[in-house]
Amino acid sequence: MLKNFSKKDFTATNVLITITVLMYIIQINISNGGVLFGLNLYFLVYGFWWQPLSTIFAHGGIAHLGMNMFVLWQFGNLIERFVGAKKFVALYLITGLLTSILSFAYIYYLDHNVNLVGASGAICALLGFVAYYDKAQRNGIITWILLISVAPLIIGLPIAWYAHFIGLAVGFLYAIITKR
Repeated sequence: MLKNFSKKDFTATNVLITITVLMYIIQINISNGGVLFGLNLYFLVYGFWWQPLSTIFAHGGIAHLGMNMFVLWQFGNLIERFVGAKKFVALYLITGLLTSILSFAYIYYLDHNVNLVGASGAICALLGFVAYYDKAQRNGIITWILLISVAPLIIGLPIAWYAHFIGLAVGFLYAIITKR
C-alpha cells in the first residue's frame, strides 16, 4: 500500500484533508464534539476561542465530510499548483477564518440556534479566489455556489448558505488584496 504513495501525493491540500478527517474522528468520539468544535454562541458566551478555526475542520456527518473533502481535493490541488503550498495554506486558513468570523456575525445577529460546521465556507473562499483570476469560469463558479446553497434549502436541508456566499466574497477580495 505505501509502495504506491509518492511524493506528488504529499501536497498541502492532502495534508489539510488528512487533518480534517482526523478532526472528524476526534469530533465524533467526544461527547458534544460537534458543538465543542462547531461555531456557535459558545464562542462568546463561554470563550470557546478556537471555534472560528475548528469549525472549518468539524463536519455534520460522513457524507458532509466526504463531499467537502472531495471538492477540496479537486480544487485545492489545482490552486496549490498555481500559488504554491505555503500561499495555498495561508489562503485556506486566512479566508476560512474570515469566513467563520463573518458567518458568526450572521449567527449572532440573525440566527442564535445555529451550530456552524464544515469546510464549505473556506472552500467557497477558494472558489472566490479562482473566480477573480479566471474570468472565464467566474459565472460558472457563482452558479455552482448558488446551486449548492439554494437547492438544499428547497428540499429542507439545514445548510449555512450564508457561509458559502461570504466565503465566495472573502476569497474574491483576498485575491484582489494579495495579487501576485
